[in-house]
Amino acid sequence: MGEQPLHYRSITELAAMLRSGEITPTGLTAHFIERIEKLNGPLNAFNLVTADRAMAEAKSAEALLASGRDLGPLHGIPYGVKDLYDVVGMPTTAGSQTLDPDPKTEESEVTRRLAAAGMIVLGKTITVEFAKGIVGINHIQGTPHNPWCEEHCVPGGSSAGTAVAVASGMAPMGLGTDTGGSVRVPAGLSGTVGLKSTVGRISRFGVFPLSWTLDSVGPLTRSVEDAALIYQILQGEDARDESTIGIQPEDVLRSLKAGVKGLRFGIPEHAFFDNLDPEVEKAVLATADVFRELGATVENVPYPEAEAVTQMSSVVNGVEAAVIHEERLKTKVDLMDPVVGPRMLGERDYLATDYVKMMNELKALRASQMETLRDVDVVISPSARIPAMPVATVDESLDVYLDYAGQYMANTNVGNRLGLCGLSLPCGFTSKGLPIGLLLNGKPFDEAVVLRAGYAYEQATNWKDARPNLAWVGD
Repeated sequence: MGEQPLHYRSITELAAMLRSGEITPTGLTAHFIERIEKLNGPLNAFNLVTADRAMAEAKSAEALLASGRDLGPLHGIPYGVKDLYDVVGMPTTAGSQTLDPDPKTEESEVTRRLAAAGMIVLGKTITVEFAKGIVGINHIQGTPHNPWCEEHCVPGGSSAGTAVAVASGMAPMGLGTDTGGSVRVPAGLSGTVGLKSTVGRISRFGVFPLSWTLDSVGPLTRSVEDAALIYQILQGEDARDESTIGIQPEDVLRSLKAGVKGLRFGIPEHAFFDNLDPEVEKAVLATADVFRELGATVENVPYPEAEAVTQMSSVVNGVEAAVIHEERLKTKVDLMDPVVGPRMLGERDYLATDYVKMMNELKALRASQMETLRDVDVVISPSARIPAMPVATVDESLDVYLDYAGQYMANTNVGNRLGLCGLSLPCGFTSKGLPIGLLLNGKPFDEAVVLRAGYAYEQATNWKDARPNLAWVGD
């Protein structure tokens, strides 16, 4: 497809250009700020752009490089921050108008690590209010516009702004969070790469919570290698997030390019493949042939645990969200998004016995799946069962919205409930030119395996080189 413009280059490519002197951190950052100024009006990915701060950080990064201090492959690379992460000097709105608007005085562990690696914050990206929504709709700050559609189509959520920013070239990387699919669904609908890490791999300190049990952290990027580079920096213990204690970091870069020969891929007989859009089904099943040609084994497999969790209600994250927002639901629910507040109010009615029973059921299913997946390294499925739909269609009423939300979250929610890691990456397009996402699920703490599999597929295909046609906004 020829040489990509600067704003569509991968982190790996940009890092090489920075070190060769072809570009500088200040020049690169200024380029992305100009890109944001041009596109953020129609696409609405960022709710806060910190241009002056970003340029100051870029100057510092440039001075370090000039003095011979290279902080690594992320040094001098700009990025966007989902507005759930605390960044010193910036407010955290969580997509809402009900939080304290004062700038934060303490840094999230994730953004602290990225700063230590030399990365530059461009600003905050729009999230669904309190991350409570897989579709990506926000009635308070506006719904980001999926750049693959001239019509206003859903971007996927809750990391909606991040996905749109990366897909449209406003940032080479952005942070997301994933409680039921909020990294992988927007990645799938926007033609980007999204990594959901296993809970315990990456600290959630300083990230506004939705569910202590299910929340995880992950990046959205242009390539699998970029996702691996970010993950490599972010993982590791943090005493302020007890889920990370005792979890040792892994070197995913060492095996990233090892290929898939000898790996075993499973396609579940049910669970992930019910009620699919035909074009999505065809594209995802076609990936099996690619993996076979690369030397992997691909077979249909039973996965009863996945089938079981698809039938469960949202008791765990519902109860935990109701606790987190207890006072807000008493005093400020009228200020909340109409597709968020009413659902949280209803979830207050779950019983403590419901919560305990489901926690025990999930624990049993997580244990039994290890035997089911004993001879499977990677599970293949679609990231989303249907492509991006027009916002007007999805947002017709709360009932219609919830029906679509169920369709978009059906596959990814399995990974959160069963404690899996997962990687979404592009595997094709519909006849209307909408991205189709391939979801590679791995066993808990097997991020190295799913990244290795994703990299091999990405290198064997050219889907990663496709970019949205933004002629309708004058680009």
